[in-house]
Amino acid sequence: MRCRRFLALAFAGAAFAWALPASAQGTLKIRPFGDLKAADPIVNSDYMARNHGYMIYDTLFAADEGMKLRPQMAESHQVSADGLIWTFRLRDGLLFHDGQKVTATDVVASIRRWGQRDGLGQLLMAKTATLEAVDEKTIRLVLKEKWGLVLDALGKPSSIVPFIMPERVAKLPANENLTDVTGSGPFRMVKDEWSPGAKVVYAKNERYVPRSEAPSGLAGGKQAKVDRVEWLYMPDAQTGANALMTGELDIFEELPPDLIPVVTRRPNVKVAPQDTFGIQMVFRMNHEAPPFNNPKVRQAIRYMVDQQTFTSALVSDPQFYKVCPSYYMCSSPYFTDTGSVKQDLAKAKQLIAESGYDGSPVIVLHATDGAPTHVFSTVAGSLMKEIGLKVDAQMMDWGTLTARRTAKANWSLFISGPAGPDMSDPLGHLGLRSNCDKAWFGWPCDAEIERLRDAFANATDAGEQKKLAEQVQVRANEVVPYVPLGQLYLIRGYSTKLSGILAAPLPVYWNIAKAN
Repeated sequence: MRCRRFLALAFAGAAFAWALPASAQGTLKIRPFGDLKAADPIVNSDYMARNHGYMIYDTLFAADEGMKLRPQMAESHQVSADGLIWTFRLRDGLLFHDGQKVTATDVVASIRRWGQRDGLGQLLMAKTATLEAVDEKTIRLVLKEKWGLVLDALGKPSSIVPFIMPERVAKLPANENLTDVTGSGPFRMVKDEWSPGAKVVYAKNERYVPRSEAPSGLAGGKQAKVDRVEWLYMPDAQTGANALMTGELDIFEELPPDLIPVVTRRPNVKVAPQDTFGIQMVFRMNHEAPPFNNPKVRQAIRYMVDQQTFTSALVSDPQFYKVCPSYYMCSSPYFTDTGSVKQDLAKAKQLIAESGYDGSPVIVLHATDGAPTHVFSTVAGSLMKEIGLKVDAQMMDWGTLTARRTAKANWSLFISGPAGPDMSDPLGHLGLRSNCDKAWFGWPCDAEIERLRDAFANATDAGEQKKLAEQVQVRANEVVPYVPLGQLYLIRGYSTKLSGILAAPLPVYWNIAKAN
């Protein structure tokens, strides 16, 4: 991904100052945006699994607050003059939670497993001639041809992240969920206390040796400043808000806009943007099943959507949303509105009629435990009925949705909000990938989009890259892998007892201290 090439959005309330190491104390209690159903962040692109991954694993490289890639588990790296041989050296003191050393063999196995699931990882593996452990701390990657995105791949900040796992875990087939949660990150999962639908518990990893530099974004010194972190699943937002105001919760992720003025009346609660990029809300269709295996039905959805209708149904304050008629984030250097259309319900109805739609139900996986997905799914259902589609909205929590969407049958669409770093350029774009069975859930299959994405990966001229990005957008508007519904900026509510919250492209919980 080329996220490192553009600036992060301003974070209201900058990261707190770096301090000398302090003794961890207390328990940090968080109401996460969803429920952790599966602990494998490689098999599952769900952001709950990704966030869990950052708690217990580490990465070779990581993006700082300005999205610049820095060494993390890597101590250093070298590139041969011809650009084909990359040599990485691990830093000292890396241990897994069970006390075993992190070795180059673990890194090689982890990259190979990740490379089977992630789009950028798949490209890296296709360019790779050999990937091997030279000795206990040295990894050598030899490319078939020069490729300038090696570090972008190994430092990818969001789904799917190349987390480093023990070799015994990384040898598991890439389509099979792991059960061994041994990592090497700043926290370890207390698996015996994990209760899906209720609670996930993490304890400070006493063996973790942070980097010496100050933390920044996802990079730098990751200090666990609390003994324990609890993710407490609360599907009812009002219950969570009450707990935040009474001090039973320390952090409420993705605070619904209507509750912001309520919680901020309390002097013990503050609010701030949850991440530095925002999210793009998406109408994601199942290309493997009717009716969205029909291009005309997908085109009808393009003409059905008005982003202002969706975003204003959730929020009225323009600082919390943005209408963005592009497949790329508005902050992306590849932003373009080429090929975008305005809402035209008559045209949408016409396309439905021309498609031969037979009246079969459109099965909506409707997540009710997050305000954005619930509100946007409700609006989508109403508009689909208006253009002549029969809607079967099946209500569920987000964790159930992430399990249901892995099957290619028995669902038609879901609404999701991928993070900005995952939606900013053709190569790392979660929703534009159209490589059939290897694509994100929904499995769009279009050889032309893939040809253009490959050309983008190999282009070295910035002007050529921008041109190719626009061509991808044009083609996407023709075949419709999904429909963008607008951008949101999620808000975190947090206790005034906390300090050290970092500006990052996703929620992270190291460096946070809690006063008594």
